[in-house]
Amino acid sequence: MPEHLLLRCREIPELRRLDVYLAHGGYEATRKALTACKPEDLVEMVKASNLRGRGGAGFPTGMKWSFLPKQSEKPVYLAVNADESEPGTFKDRELIEDDPHQLLEGIIISSYAIRCHTAYVYIRGEFALGARVLEEAIAEARARGLLGKNILGTGFDLEVWVHRGAGAYICGEETGLIESLEGKRAYPRIKPPFPATHGLFGCPTIVNNVETLACVPHIVMRGADWFRSIGPEKSPGPKLFCVSGHVVRPGTYELPMGTPLREIIYTHAGGIPNGRKLKAVIPGGASMPVFTPEEIDVPMDMDSVQKAGSFLGSAGIMVMDDSVCMVWALMVLERFFHHESCGQCTPCRE
Repeated sequence: MPEHLLLRCREIPELRRLDVYLAHGGYEATRKALTACKPEDLVEMVKASNLRGRGGAGFPTGMKWSFLPKQSEKPVYLAVNADESEPGTFKDRELIEDDPHQLLEGIIISSYAIRCHTAYVYIRGEFALGARVLEEAIAEARARGLLGKNILGTGFDLEVWVHRGAGAYICGEETGLIESLEGKRAYPRIKPPFPATHGLFGCPTIVNNVETLACVPHIVMRGADWFRSIGPEKSPGPKLFCVSGHVVRPGTYELPMGTPLREIIYTHAGGIPNGRKLKAVIPGGASMPVFTPEEIDVPMDMDSVQKAGSFLGSAGIMVMDDSVCMVWALMVLERFFHHESCGQCTPCRE
């Protein structure tokens, strides 16, 4: 996968501006979806692509969409999870700040697929710049007939609203996010019922991650077979890996799903600096089990990482060299999770 897809913003200056985005094929996927596809066709296309959620759980996106009631008197909502709070994860922030229209395209197409007319972007409270960029992008899109009433003359209506959170880690959990959107304390709900049937305001709701939705326009333009050809068949597509800690080149890397962890650390991120040796790696954000240096040949896809004893999660790769005390590192992480406990459950609270 030689080209950037999700991170085209690195190669195209000012891609956050609508005129630049349109000049590089922007909203063509939206036009194609709204004029050439039925909603159920899009659901089947995303199902066939094997796109799995990029926020942590890795649930098949098309399958999640198909859980919505076929007939409902209640409105359907789309909630975009932009509450990127997992330590070691910073990919969604770049997508929002540098390519907001790619996300908006994903929102429009996905909303059309699930017959939704109101979408909420729940963005982490600390992302002040991202919230402002999104608001400006929404205003630009609405002014060009890409949002609001009768989008592109197709008769499809959609309003998108940005909702800023207050910085709570627990709001990254989908039902906690929904509770917060409703103006309540973000206590996760007991499931079932699931959000697809009883979500926001008691209505059918789909919660999708920013990176997940950013993949949707590319699937529409290039097809499910193309997407499925990148990486492992059961967990395919381009993936954003966030690499931090003791590496020469920390940052976000767009690579095929299934790229070996060793390659990500040593080839793309430049390896361990100052001649030190690798001691441990957290492969999927701070809440995931640790890998030792002997375990880093694992392909970085959801199934392979789980089989190896950890989870891909949000793909926040935290690298520690041999100067790190693992007890100290654990104490630092424990302090974060202690502070971010929502206090609902007794074991976590006490």
